[in-house]
Amino acid sequence: MDVMFHDGNRRLQDQFDSRRIADRLVEKLSRYAFSDGDRAFIEGAAFFFLATADAGGRPDCSFKGGVPGFVRVVAEDEIAFPDYDGNGMFKSLGNILANPAVGLLFIDMGEKPRRLRVNGTASVSRDDPLMQRFAGAQLLVRVTVRAIFPNCPRYIVTPGSPEPSPYAPRPGHVPPEPAWKGFDDFKDHIHPRQPTPTGE
Repeated sequence: MDVMFHDGNRRLQDQFDSRRIADRLVEKLSRYAFSDGDRAFIEGAAFFFLATADAGGRPDCSFKGGVPGFVRVVAEDEIAFPDYDGNGMFKSLGNILANPAVGLLFIDMGEKPRRLRVNGTASVSRDDPLMQRFAGAQLLVRVTVRAIFPNCPRYIVTPGSPEPSPYAPRPGHVPPEPAWKGFDDFKDHIHPRQPTPTGE
């Protein structure tokens, strides 16, 4: 197993002949330190999604929100965010205490959609000195990066838009190929489209 892929990923990549593009995307896009653009995106976010799992591998996904700046890049490979008063279940943070592996997904649904994944190892503290910089924090979570990976935003739709993404499959519509598949870095590594149902 490598940083990005395990045997399950590889089995499906081989079934769909996409191992070449998967490896190329990792080679060209993944990183282990935050860029200036990553920092601006993360610290400008008003929300993100946090995926955790308990010690038995049972998953949970949670919405985390606050004013922009409530998530901060505190080192080239570390971010921190506060835990605010909630329902007292501590689903996400309790999972972190049992299994520190986490995945964070940041999404911008504006006119220029963007997605950024941050996978890493988390810790939870009630007395981290950094907590004083986060109004309303009852706990502080730090995440040390395992991998940072931007995703293609083609299926993101601006909230309130009456139209689905032009890339979303639906009956009578042939979605266009995203522009990135034609970029010099990727075009020679693209896997073929698979035959799929046309729907009704």
